[in-house]
Amino acid sequence: MAELSRRSLLAASGALLATPALASGGADGTAGVNWRGFLAGSDLIWKQLPKNWYDGPFLGNGFLGSGIYAEPGANAIRFTVQHSEVQDHRPQFGSLYGLARLPIGWFTLEPQGTITKVDWRLSLYDAELTGTITTTAGSIAIRAIIHNGRGVLAVQAKATDGEAKFRWVFHPAVAVSPRTDPKFNKPAPDGYLPNPKPDTATSGDATLVTQPLLSGGEHVTAYQEKTRGTTRTLYATVAWSNPAKTAGATALHTLRSAVQPLDMLAQDHRAWWNAFYRKSFLSVPDGRLQSFYWIQLYKVASATRKSAPVMATTGPWLEPTPWPATWWNLNVQLEYWLINGSNHLELDSLTRAISQYRDNLSSQVIAPYNQDSAGIPRSTDITLRGGGTVGVPGQDPPTPETGNLTWALHNVWLTYRHTMDTATLKSTVFPLLRKAINYYLHFLAKGDDGKLHLPKTFSPEYGVDTPDTNFDLALIRWGCQTLLESAKILHINDPLAPVWQHTLDDLTPYPTDANGFMIGAGQPFAMSHRHYSHMLSVYPLYLVNWEQPENRNLIQTSLNHWISFKGALQGYSYTGAASMAAQMLRGNDSAQYLSDLLRLYVQPNTMYKESGPVIETPLSAAQSMHDMVCQSWNGIIRVFPAIPDSWADTTIDNFRTQGAFLISASRQKGATRWVRIRSEAGAPCVVRHGIPGQVTVRDAHGRPWKTKELDATTIQIDLPRGGEAVLYRAGDRPDFTVAPVTPNGQSAPWGLPA
Repeated sequence: MAELSRRSLLAASGALLATPALASGGADGTAGVNWRGFLAGSDLIWKQLPKNWYDGPFLGNGFLGSGIYAEPGANAIRFTVQHSEVQDHRPQFGSLYGLARLPIGWFTLEPQGTITKVDWRLSLYDAELTGTITTTAGSIAIRAIIHNGRGVLAVQAKATDGEAKFRWVFHPAVAVSPRTDPKFNKPAPDGYLPNPKPDTATSGDATLVTQPLLSGGEHVTAYQEKTRGTTRTLYATVAWSNPAKTAGATALHTLRSAVQPLDMLAQDHRAWWNAFYRKSFLSVPDGRLQSFYWIQLYKVASATRKSAPVMATTGPWLEPTPWPATWWNLNVQLEYWLINGSNHLELDSLTRAISQYRDNLSSQVIAPYNQDSAGIPRSTDITLRGGGTVGVPGQDPPTPETGNLTWALHNVWLTYRHTMDTATLKSTVFPLLRKAINYYLHFLAKGDDGKLHLPKTFSPEYGVDTPDTNFDLALIRWGCQTLLESAKILHINDPLAPVWQHTLDDLTPYPTDANGFMIGAGQPFAMSHRHYSHMLSVYPLYLVNWEQPENRNLIQTSLNHWISFKGALQGYSYTGAASMAAQMLRGNDSAQYLSDLLRLYVQPNTMYKESGPVIETPLSAAQSMHDMVCQSWNGIIRVFPAIPDSWADTTIDNFRTQGAFLISASRQKGATRWVRIRSEAGAPCVVRHGIPGQVTVRDAHGRPWKTKELDATTIQIDLPRGGEAVLYRAGDRPDFTVAPVTPNGQSAPWGLPA
């Protein structure tokens, strides 16, 4: 909104004139936010030398990634070099071996003296690591970035005289699936061999390490060091090609274009990152959780971009892991939820990849179903190939895990709903969801009770095959409903519409017992289980939800029963529980689940591990925070629906919701003070604002909007495309400035600060 319009709005409210909100896009300090200073409060700090991936700084741009920590068993600092496109291409050995992400290697910074301490800071605002390495011989001051657009790791080092002869050494990794690491005890299939050893050559001042692949193609690491006075800067990049061997020329070109002073190289890098954070704002009085949230935004933007591969389990930071691929029965879905509310759809590689590689989604369904159906295996490579076929209901092997594509398409549907871009609905959601539901329709059969039933399938990842799994029944219901709604929006007279409606009418009810949702028919929830797949209808699908009084006891009983089995729970069990509690309007419970998550599972640098490193859980915790501050489902925007008692003040700005609305709001002294809504698409606008008493609704010029009161705190606003409305208590004089809230107390920074 223009400055003049905002001033008119504020004057009309009777408020003192305030600085324009973040949506106006001013410099540091606008709207009460000094962005550099604010984000500095969330920077990660190291006063101790990090020992591994879970402790250290991490840099990335969606493709190239580097984790920084001590070289195991040596007096050196490791800078890993990994790339999200680098994978093997031998599908005959399956996705976990033959299509696995491949490790590339690492640099070691090797000082002259013994390392005695470090003092590092990872600036979120600039996406830059700075600090010093102190040794018995002197010190080395470092600055490191992975350039946002160029895909180059640049590490500038300025040493004292005693460390002038420190050196960089590159260590190529063995190009083999990380799953073969002996500690995982998962032997490779017969005939699986490591790729050949790499070749090293020079080109002028550059060194090229070429890793040929048995399947054809290669990946190349190109690097060189440049000295300018007493400063030495290492530049490194990675390129990949398959089946051609063209990566060397690409890597060399990228490297040479980046060899410039770091201050110059970092200018557009910093500009991108500085602008990235300004697209939305969230501030809560829990300082530790607020810092965690902003680190997750840094992390997701380091891990993916629209043109990058769908995030693998480790993002671009590949480490030894039993899961060296992209996982589709929970991980992918959780990784991407936070991009919607945070207004960062420029990171949506999931929608792009599903559309781009749609042919692979049909080719992995067995004949004759591949003629009209589609599916996705549990794990795939970057082109969504799984090295096998999707399971068949009623058969095992392969495991009949059949709902992964439908669940992934729910994410794509969320992209549509948060943008209201019907092109996404028409080109991707509708045609692919039609095929995904077709696959189910081949196996649904009418039972003696007159209801449609599904043969045995696998509910991730309970461990048994069960008919009528709640996981699949929920996805079938959501899929049929969405197809019918989409056909109406797109004006498509689809011949399958009667079938979808018949399926909704006759599909068997969700199996339940005294403990709530079962896994499936005849299979109670009877052991600890980290996935909440049996409760998918509650979250994230909202088919069974808290606003249905008849279902409240079922939801409460199911959540309590599931979370009471502690043995196999993992971090994302707590994020799922936090989001379900938020749906139930229980902010204290949500906050407690997130507190337990941070205490029990989140690592010093906010990464996460189970049997190996994985990144989905911390990212999904950011979505749980979204669910506490703003929800939008079933056509209603809910502002501050599940705020814990300890969050007396909370602020959001440019929070994106379904319907393509941008929401800003301020909660002060335990009550919602004001809400601002901007419509990008002119969709129906229903807001549960939570403002006590009579509410005033004005446009940008101080004129009242046409509204309809639905209940004490819910109104419908006749808001057109581009329209903006502000809501506040009648007679109030709110200050509409968006600013950080005062923290409840001091909190330790993330990293290893002491």
